[in-house]
Amino acid sequence: MMQADVTLDTLGYFCPMPIILTSKKIKELAIGQVLEVVSDDEGIKKDMPAWCDTTGHQMVGMEEERATSGLIYKAFVKKTK
Repeated sequence: MMQADVTLDTLGYFCPMPIILTSKKIKELAIGQVLEVVSDDEGIKKDMPAWCDTTGHQMVGMEEERATSGLIYKAFVKKTK
C-alpha cells in the first residue's frame, strides 16, 4: 500500500471533475509531496497518467480496491514542480 501526504476524495465525481479537483489541490502541496486521489470513476485509470504527462507531475502508483459500492481507484501523484 502506498503512502500519501494528502488525500483528495473525488468519490461521486466523474470526468473531468477528478482531474480538475486534482489540479487545484496539487497547487497546495510542497514539491515532493504525494497526493492520493480517491475516485470511483474508472476513467481515472487513463486520465490521471495523461494529466501527469501533460503537467509534468509524477504518477507514482494506482491501486484498485473493492468496496460495497463497487471499485474504488486510488491514484498517487507526486508534485514535481
